[in-house]
Amino acid sequence: MSASPKPARHEDIRTITTTAELAEFCELAKAQPYVTLDTEFLRERTYYSKLCLIQAALPPSSAKGEGGLAVLIDPLVEGLSLEPLYDLFRHKATVKVFHAARQDLEIFFHDAGVLPDPLFDTQIAAMVCGFGEQVGYETLVKKIARQPLDKSSRFTDWSIRPLSDAQAQYALADVTHLRAIYEFLADQLNKTGRAPWLGEEVAVLLDPETYITRPEEAWQRIRTRSGSPRFLAVVRELARFREAFAQERDIPRARVLKDDALIELASTKPLTEADLGKSRLLLREARRGEIANGILAAVKAGIESKDLPKPAPDEPGRPGNAALSELLRVLLKAKSDEAGVAPRLIASAAELDAIASGARDLPALHGWRAEVFGDDALRLAGGEIALSAHNGAVKVVTVAG
Repeated sequence: MSASPKPARHEDIRTITTTAELAEFCELAKAQPYVTLDTEFLRERTYYSKLCLIQAALPPSSAKGEGGLAVLIDPLVEGLSLEPLYDLFRHKATVKVFHAARQDLEIFFHDAGVLPDPLFDTQIAAMVCGFGEQVGYETLVKKIARQPLDKSSRFTDWSIRPLSDAQAQYALADVTHLRAIYEFLADQLNKTGRAPWLGEEVAVLLDPETYITRPEEAWQRIRTRSGSPRFLAVVRELARFREAFAQERDIPRARVLKDDALIELASTKPLTEADLGKSRLLLREARRGEIANGILAAVKAGIESKDLPKPAPDEPGRPGNAALSELLRVLLKAKSDEAGVAPRLIASAAELDAIASGARDLPALHGWRAEVFGDDALRLAGGEIALSAHNGAVKVVTVAG
């Protein structure tokens, strides 16, 4: 691992404000094995994230980890085209390095339909390398780059110009330290032979389906207590209306209808604006006008629908599966400790419950996860193996046929 790149001084900060400057930087990046990237954005008042700043850094220019051009790219400047950056994203010879890339990639996909390939996500790589679950950038900076990280500008409104020196330094730190983190984690993955594991995870981030939200599927993300098909039909239609309305007007879902209000309306099934006025949870602006009309139409469609959703099978924790779910949790902990991988990266609690209930088409049972945990999980569920405590550790024991 090379020495940690030194953070940029004030006089080193370069902000790209023209397409020509961006093209020049991206040509330099194409000659490098990797480039580190990050974004700053706002989403409080919109459905889609508003891109406010892009940070990028090239590898260190010396064996001491010094230098290596780092820049800020200002997408809010009128006339600046990001096409040179997107061309870099398509350039296969340069790895694009992000930390916790999903939200960054969602922005680029919705803005231009492009995703950076090849991609390296240091958060996922760190979980594969045993740094814990959802490990934060600050933690990796301290443990790998061994540098302090100033987070005083964390809650900045990045749409305001000009940026202060502190904001610029904060933003650049998100890509300058990332170089040392990437080099360390890439080396670890190569040594352990786990680079293909990261590849499986990155494939999900590079799948356009990851970033497409279809209104007709939005209801599946809403947690409800009732499994009544008619109730779920109304939930489906209300969620469909809310998602489409929010997307078309680029406003947050909660500005249209919050989840608790949606569930209340699915239960009470209002038919008139007067009925909407009785809601305890509905926003005032949703009791009349376009939103009110949309809500009433959605409720009516749900009531009259002949295509009723089916309650989700294999409900977590249902009688007969709770004990097996607990055994699977113990197995997961033992296997994750043995492999040095964050448990949550292997399987979620919901997946364990689903396995216990008989589900088999799950990520935890395929690919590298099957090798580490899934195969034994199925054997445990099938009564082929048991768990035993030995010298304070959990061991897998084959059950005699």
